[in-house]
Amino acid sequence: MGYTFVKVKDSQNQIRKVTKVARLSDLIEAFIKQLMDDMDGSIEIQRNELANQFNCVPSQINYVIDTRFTSERGYYVESRRGGGGHIRIKRVNIGNTGSYLMHIVNAIGGSISQQSAEAFINNFMDYEVVSSREGLILRAAVSDKVLVGIPTQVKDLIRASILKNMLTSLLI
Repeated sequence: MGYTFVKVKDSQNQIRKVTKVARLSDLIEAFIKQLMDDMDGSIEIQRNELANQFNCVPSQINYVIDTRFTSERGYYVESRRGGGGHIRIKRVNIGNTGSYLMHIVNAIGGSISQQSAEAFINNFMDYEVVSSREGLILRAAVSDKVLVGIPTQVKDLIRASILKNMLTSLLI
């Protein structure tokens, strides 16, 4: 969890104490994750209600969901707009390696940056979907070092193809 450090000064403007204050985004993330744990990995929330609870604007909730609950991190997010709109967040079942890998293959799409590919691979290793050795091989295969001299847009297309192919081969 990220913290902001706040300096507290006395009446003579002397720094007396430095305290840690959790950022609102971290608090919202922790709250949503706790809800997910309580509800077996799947929740449906209303953005406005959550914003009211945290006394923030609804776009702050969107920011947290868009940056912290991504497919790269093992989440599936579905949003429905309108009066009765909701946001459904589901933790992908890591226990079923095949469906998890297929979810990731579909989430990658047509292109992927080296940074995003590495985030996926790190999650695979953290959740023991792949061994450390397999993770190193995956990282090496999608590295910019392999794709030297190729324009960035093309690199990301090739990288996605390589990563999807390698993941699919793990399912066999």
